[in-house]
Amino acid sequence: MTTTPDVSSTIESGIDPQRFRGLMAQVCAPVTIVTTTDCDGPHGATASSFASLSMEPPLITVAFDRKSALLSRIVTTGRFGVNLLHHGQEDLAMRFASRGAGAERFNGTTWHNDTGLPRLDDAAGWVTCELYNTVEGGDHLLLIGLVTKACNVERAPLVYANRTFGTHSRFAERPRRPIVDHITACASD
Repeated sequence: MTTTPDVSSTIESGIDPQRFRGLMAQVCAPVTIVTTTDCDGPHGATASSFASLSMEPPLITVAFDRKSALLSRIVTTGRFGVNLLHHGQEDLAMRFASRGAGAERFNGTTWHNDTGLPRLDDAAGWVTCELYNTVEGGDHLLLIGLVTKACNVERAPLVYANRTFGTHSRFAERPRRPIVDHITACASD
């Protein structure tokens, strides 16, 4: 289902695109690799537009440029996975951010099928989604995913801001859950 705005009501913002890009570069964003699969194999791309939308039902959002090859595959298959990266996976984020690499992005990356979707073995978190809705958003399409599975481990998240990768400065100082809790949380995988 797609929500389409009335194009006759489109208004120019009058804001310099470079100024807007510079402002948004300062916003700290999670780094994820969104994946899907079809008859051509696994597909994935780095995205930093991932956010929680609703608890009841459990919904997330992620946005893609309309020219994205992954976007068209997700819309066709109706399913996608989101791998939340951890601090130290900057190279992986860059590999999946490169244009035109296609399925080769998975070469040298350890992954497996989880509920029929490509899941990176070392990611800090994993979410599988059914495509719940799409929303027009200028040059991007916002995907709303109904979460059907979620798993995470306690690792410092990889974030992106000011055109550089990083993490939370005090994450390592947080109290840690015992290893038994981690094993229990992922035992259902």
